[in-house]
Amino acid sequence: MTTSVKPPVAPIGVVTVSDRASRGEYEDKGGPGIVAALTDMLASPWRAVSRVVPDERPAIEAALKELADDEGCTLILTTGGTGPAPRDVTPEATEAVCDRLMPGFGELMRTACLREVPTAILSRQIAGTRGRSLIINLPGKPSAIRTCLDAVFPAVPYCIDLIGGDRLETNPEVCKAFRPKA
Repeated sequence: MTTSVKPPVAPIGVVTVSDRASRGEYEDKGGPGIVAALTDMLASPWRAVSRVVPDERPAIEAALKELADDEGCTLILTTGGTGPAPRDVTPEATEAVCDRLMPGFGELMRTACLREVPTAILSRQIAGTRGRSLIINLPGKPSAIRTCLDAVFPAVPYCIDLIGGDRLETNPEVCKAFRPKA
């Protein structure tokens, strides 16, 4: 009798940054937008570990630390708080908790979004690593979330491999992950 070993279920953090959504005054569309995109893109087992926090640096930093350090999320995706408004502080909170920044992610996301809307230049999303977690800031609009993930996700699984996180496999019909040949 052969026993098949099931791959582990990778926890993935989904953080919605919104004053109104955190107070229950506004339906969170960003978090579900991330979950929908990941459902299409990922072939390996995963589960969302979701948080909704206000646009406040201490709350954002605490959520990111908890998801990386306590929940063991190999990937953490934020939505919201990346614009130029005074309360948009997600990039600052992300930078404060990261060991290393990965500027190529933000550059590519802005480039992809600029093909759709000229105001994408105002977006300040960044990415970085904290231990074995990759943290990526995404915009708040679900269509922009998908545009950004479509642009950067081919590099995400290999980045996570390099930092020692859980192995993520993509659905090749939706997103072909790049990994160097062994």
